[in-house]
Amino acid sequence: MKYIIMLAAMLLIVMSSNNVQAQNNEKDNFLVQVDGLGCPFCAYGLEKKFKEWKGLKNPKIDMETGNFTFTYPAAEKLTIAAVEKQVEAAGYTPVSVVINRSDGSIETTKKEVVTTKKAVQANQKSTVTVAGNCDMCKARIEKAANSVTGVQGATWDKNTQELTLLLSNSTTVQQVEQAIAKAGHDTPDVKASNKTYNNLHGCCQYPRLK
Repeated sequence: MKYIIMLAAMLLIVMSSNNVQAQNNEKDNFLVQVDGLGCPFCAYGLEKKFKEWKGLKNPKIDMETGNFTFTYPAAEKLTIAAVEKQVEAAGYTPVSVVINRSDGSIETTKKEVVTTKKAVQANQKSTVTVAGNCDMCKARIEKAANSVTGVQGATWDKNTQELTLLLSNSTTVQQVEQAIAKAGHDTPDVKASNKTYNNLHGCCQYPRLK
């Protein structure tokens, strides 16, 4: 009887160990779309920042699409907010994050926007000059503009320095300019603070507007 009890205890320990090992081997899969990856050095900087997380495996970056994929231990329950913060800490802009959890569930920041013809007619189209240099600037400017309530669309052209906006009737261009200035970019009427400008990535430090 004593032998049987000992054998059963050993089996329970082995089974428990196997369950823990299986849980430790479970991975969540991440797909992050990143704006501002203009060169291999940019990709290296992003990957290096994420490798600060010791459990991260299989990092891959597609320069054409800006898609960054990796796996991370499911037990850590890594959040979308943490991923976005790490992208920003590397100096880039997270566009969207999709997490395929090990349990089959999916989490995402992507939102489907449905615009009816009637809604488009109710909006006003405006343009404003915004100073910037590169694709990182473009991502930052458009993100700042889209953060303003009532902005239905924002597209910045680095060649013309023009930001094209689709606004609701209750939203003003000045509100958008103020948000963009807080992000570090000058417009003809609203200038970024020197501190915010100086904190921009080196390649983003455009000639200031007078």
